[in-house]
Amino acid sequence: WRTTGSFSISSGPTARNRSQRGKRMTKILYYSTNRRLEGVGGLTPFTGQVSFREALIRGQAPDEGLFMPEPIPTLAVSEVLACKGRPYPETALLVAEAFLKDELPREAIRQVVDDAYNFDVPLERVHDRVYIMRLDRGPTASFKDFAARMMARLMSRLRDPGRRLNVLVATSGDTGSAVGEAFKGVEGIGVYILYPRNEVSGMQKKQLDTIGGNVLALSVDGKFDDCQNLVKQAFADPGLAGLNLTSANSINFGRILPQSIYYVYAYAQLAAPGEEIVFSVPSGNFGNALGCEYARRMGLPVRMLVMPTNENDEFPNYLRTGVYRKVSPSRACLSNAMNVGHPSNLARFFELYGGTVDRTGIVHAYPDLAEMRRRIFSVSVSDEETKETIRRVWERHRVLLEPHGAVGWRGLEHYLEACCGPIAEPCVCLETAHPAKFPDEIIELLGITPEVPQSMRDLEKRTGEPVDLPADYGRLRAFLLDTLRGTE
Repeated sequence: WRTTGSFSISSGPTARNRSQRGKRMTKILYYSTNRRLEGVGGLTPFTGQVSFREALIRGQAPDEGLFMPEPIPTLAVSEVLACKGRPYPETALLVAEAFLKDELPREAIRQVVDDAYNFDVPLERVHDRVYIMRLDRGPTASFKDFAARMMARLMSRLRDPGRRLNVLVATSGDTGSAVGEAFKGVEGIGVYILYPRNEVSGMQKKQLDTIGGNVLALSVDGKFDDCQNLVKQAFADPGLAGLNLTSANSINFGRILPQSIYYVYAYAQLAAPGEEIVFSVPSGNFGNALGCEYARRMGLPVRMLVMPTNENDEFPNYLRTGVYRKVSPSRACLSNAMNVGHPSNLARFFELYGGTVDRTGIVHAYPDLAEMRRRIFSVSVSDEETKETIRRVWERHRVLLEPHGAVGWRGLEHYLEACCGPIAEPCVCLETAHPAKFPDEIIELLGITPEVPQSMRDLEKRTGEPVDLPADYGRLRAFLLDTLRGTE
């Protein structure tokens, strides 16, 4: 399963982004990735533009495309470096205000980020200038907390009073619990989480089933791609328009914006003026990596975005061959949250590089492959490599990784090997979930029991059951019509 993409050192922001440095006062509007698909399968392209508020509340464009910002705001590197040594919410305010200055006053944005980010974001040096950024210290011990908490607070502020929002979300593991916990108890918003019954860990299932309140888990007899397609069908169904459906998956740009912040934060803390940085991002649905892509286009000096996948190798194969073929059905791997055969956010990556791919995986226009290869390195990491990496990193460095972080670490190693050795600039590997979420795997591989974080210690006391559904849209549609309402 090992496949590497071509690579070279990037030269910083694109010419397009440099030309936008004088446009910071231009109002940012959002367009659809499908806007050019005239005469394709009866689809009517959405050629308009909407505000951030509308993109956030809608979740998905009416033509099944994904919303994209235009122009992309820019930050001066000096602004970023001024955040060095400052608390995480200061960086969050800098990035969020660049996108949201037309939507909310600065003090309201500050309240959102201060409330959302009340936990640590450790950057741990492992060796030389190689670091792990631990994004597992939030309330559900997952990097999804960063996006979900900010998104919930933005939706609460920007929704119409009296209009109930119904958040429909598919999860391959951690997204659902992070979204559920973030929205739990939020007035006027209901949350319905679809997850693949047999492809989440026992700990993840417990988290999803027991959130309760205004949050309900739907256990689907299928794969994550089935859950994702059911959600997309519901959003495109005009018969459900009165239910005010919206998304908290990374198809919603409200999830991508918060995920760009921690790359800016890491650069501010680790880099010296004039330096570039390498990020390795374990990649499944590509929302996390997309946050890095946007940070680079905002002006962050990213030398390379490393995007390792598990055995769902559609993207590294594309970078190698120039031909995109989705993996269907997706392959079940140890890094279960990355079991995605056709990443939703590939549509945004293709758009950013000049191409178009739809939600079914059909490519209507290929992007600039040479430019992608200059900016992005991707490799597929097998389950055996994942296990070996967990063992080796623990034995050599006494650093505990879980399967997703291990894929990220091994992907960075592949990149450095392709570079013919270490590089001088900082390299940051993202650890996206707490090892305690995978106790069986850690015990089997290392013979130790990972310490359970405080956020997970009371989980066993919680109770709750999901609604069981087949992977059938008719059944989901009937459930939604019977259960949801569109007003308070």
